[in-house]
Amino acid sequence: MTDVLKVFTDLVTERRSVRAFLPEAVAQSELESIFGLAQRAPSNCNTQPWQVAVASGQSIESLRSKILPAFSAGEWTMDFPYDGKYQGAYKDRQYKAAADLYDALGITRENKVARNEQFMKNYEFFGAPHVAFLFLPEPFGLREAADLGMYAQTLMLSIAAHGLASCPQTALSFNCDLVRQELNIDPANKLLFGLSFGFEDTKHAANTCRTDRAELSDTVRFCS
Repeated sequence: MTDVLKVFTDLVTERRSVRAFLPEAVAQSELESIFGLAQRAPSNCNTQPWQVAVASGQSIESLRSKILPAFSAGEWTMDFPYDGKYQGAYKDRQYKAAADLYDALGITRENKVARNEQFMKNYEFFGAPHVAFLFLPEPFGLREAADLGMYAQTLMLSIAAHGLASCPQTALSFNCDLVRQELNIDPANKLLFGLSFGFEDTKHAANTCRTDRAELSDTVRFCS
């Protein structure tokens, strides 16, 4: 294995969704390095169809104080539909991932209150000092959303390469109007999801969770 392959292998295998962060902020110079590298992500015809807002300091604290009460009050606004319903193997993987997390936290299937409390931690950004909101500008659609997905993966690998952790969160798109208002975002930019990031709290039980992956033969066909 070459040195480059080893570094890449380590980044890909060690990157995971972290659900508890330390409050320590990341230096501005390091933030610029992280997002500067992510800017090298591929996109169709090099259109780079993404807009990103990174909330830190007072901005994230203001969001933290407002987004949870808004969600709890049923004040949901979404730019893109989401029903979270899967079938077959996809449903099995969804259930297994949730079960793994709750097992790590010692929350039983019957304890609906504790499960809901854990879900609501999404809106506290799991204690992270930073959150990035990823927007798709109008009039872009499905193909450009795929470009935004490639950007997000590049961003998460860049975060990992800088010794930090992250968690992509669809739940953070459920209050898009509030996010745009708080961060002064053009209404033409549509919120796809958010990404909390910072230093991992390695002592938190949530971060002992490890999700598995499907067998290669279940998802890839080599045709010759």
